[in-house]
Amino acid sequence: MYGWLWRRLPGRAAVRALILTLAAFAVLAVCFLWLFPAIAPFMPFNETTVGE
Repeated sequence: MYGWLWRRLPGRAAVRALILTLAAFAVLAVCFLWLFPAIAPFMPFNETTVGE
């Protein structure tokens, strides 16, 4: 998969590395801002009994 991405991106190696770094940060941002908060209520570790 990474080889396929590397071959499809335009530019020299430095430009490709920059594009892939920005894409990785964008994926992480989407996960932390929308995906993880959306699935958090359905995770079983939210139901703790410590302190009750």
